[in-house]
Amino acid sequence: MSSTSSRYSTIALVGKFDRSDVSEPISQIAAHLLQSGRTVLVAEHTGLDLNLPNASNVEVVSFETIGKRADLAIVVGGDGTLLVSARKLAPYGVPLVGVNRGRLGFLTDLSAATACEAITRLLQGEFSSERRQMLDVRVERAGETVFRGLALNDVVLQKGDAGRMIEFGVHIDNEFVYDQRSDGLIVATPTGSTAYALSANGPIIHPGVGGIALVPLCSHTLTNRPITLPETARIAIRLFAPHVARVHCDGQERFDVQADDQVMIERSRHCLNLLHPPEYSYFAMLREKLRWSEAPRER
Repeated sequence: MSSTSSRYSTIALVGKFDRSDVSEPISQIAAHLLQSGRTVLVAEHTGLDLNLPNASNVEVVSFETIGKRADLAIVVGGDGTLLVSARKLAPYGVPLVGVNRGRLGFLTDLSAATACEAITRLLQGEFSSERRQMLDVRVERAGETVFRGLALNDVVLQKGDAGRMIEFGVHIDNEFVYDQRSDGLIVATPTGSTAYALSANGPIIHPGVGGIALVPLCSHTLTNRPITLPETARIAIRLFAPHVARVHCDGQERFDVQADDQVMIERSRHCLNLLHPPEYSYFAMLREKLRWSEAPRER
């Protein structure tokens, strides 16, 4: 095994949760990796129903074990699966590469049909590496931290089950910015700028730009517009009484926020190391996923 190849000697496979259609591609990738002499780890929620080849040479393990032992994680699923994997594995510095079995696939570059061929190229060192910034969030209540989270896409403060607007104040780097009455506020990374924030008319931010976007959700004041902040910005959002709300990390983890709680958001010291094939282009991805330059349909 060459020095380039041996860089990824232990490789983890993570599959889309509760979906049977990842079984075949993961089995194929596992067989391919075993044939090349790699140690294969499979995330425990993925490995339960898989018919893996050479099962005695495959270990079904937790995310924590993957973080401690894996040199690389291959994620088979959609962006949601990769978001979960990023939050679990970024603190360990494990790089990720995505095989798309979802819908849009902004973060999952490889197709299942050609995954083994692409992985061979990766093991030969042909892929490029890109660092994606993440956000730390904590909720403070009466001077105590009651919730901590990590997000790759976004942190969203949103009205809860009451179904009515909430009121909150925003400070950035200890400076008052505004009080707002709206359905909530999206705090998005460049990666998340093409997710929920995009549907709320937020800006698309190139991943090479170190910025954080604040995007209001259905603000009561039409002049409350999206704004892009420096990556060093520290954002504090205080929920006013008598409102209650909910904070979401990547739309997957959530915590109920009470009146007078403060939601504190800043750039995390953790980054996602995302691997791309040589032909990857951010702008080509946008053209495909957002259907830019698509010819109008005839009626």
